[in-house]
Amino acid sequence: MPRFDIAIAGEINLDLILYGLPEQMATERELLASDFAITLGSSSAILAHNMAALGSKVAFTTRVGGDSFGTAALDRLRQRGVNLERVVTGGKSGVTILLPHGTRRHILTFLGTISELRFEDLDLQYMASARHFHLSSPYLQRQLLPRAAELFQRMKSAGLTTSLDTNDDPDDRYEGLDEMLPFVDILMPNEREALRIAQCEDLETAVTRLAKKVKTIVVKRGSHGAIAVRGGERFAAPVVPIAVVDSVGAGDSFDAGFLHQFVRGADLPSCLEYGNLCGALCATASGGTEAFRDPQAMQRFFAQQTVAK
Repeated sequence: MPRFDIAIAGEINLDLILYGLPEQMATERELLASDFAITLGSSSAILAHNMAALGSKVAFTTRVGGDSFGTAALDRLRQRGVNLERVVTGGKSGVTILLPHGTRRHILTFLGTISELRFEDLDLQYMASARHFHLSSPYLQRQLLPRAAELFQRMKSAGLTTSLDTNDDPDDRYEGLDEMLPFVDILMPNEREALRIAQCEDLETAVTRLAKKVKTIVVKRGSHGAIAVRGGERFAAPVVPIAVVDSVGAGDSFDAGFLHQFVRGADLPSCLEYGNLCGALCATASGGTEAFRDPQAMQRFFAQQTVAK
């Protein structure tokens, strides 16, 4: 039997979130925020934390700074039971500052160790002891990116299923995907990313093009829910209506819910529905993991949504 449900090679950092600042900010002015939060950030670490909170066995490989930010970030994962046997320490931890403005936000990142995980840092045998392999944010993981396709190929050769969430490419080029996608079972972009990857301006064309490159394409559409296409079948799931606190990490939480069900053999409609449920749960609190830190509150939310249906 596999030791883990999922192995993740990825980035980790803390998110510093400042609320209530103007979208257009003048220089040389003291701009006052209305609230502030420090949470576990990064697509990979949020996914690892939230899948573990849901009950998946998670192996997480990352590089993190030997500083207080790195220690705090790892402590959040350790509290949820994420396996951290192969974490590499060294350098200065990355950090992201988020400034939400309703449905839009400024995202400011110092990469630090976010970009410094290397292929040579990975214990492939350890990672291959999982059912599934996932990679997030390859365009921030700049040391790993040149060998990302090889990593996917090695995981597929070991018998794992695989998934990829590109997240945003700061250079807006999305290069290297043609080499990666033949070894990716599930591609999980949001709508904007799907359009950029497919190099088109409408979602239907993007989905059609991407469905020819991977077994399953899953597109997160925010308030419009999510869609998935596998072969000739297409499925959609509506968003779960909630009062949104902020949307930071909602897409990564969708991934957590979707993959938590996928590794258990659930069908695509069930995976989509649970992904939307977890994305909604995330948005009820600040940051990408806070809503998943209280198991009892999490279960109450799921139970309430089941009753509401």
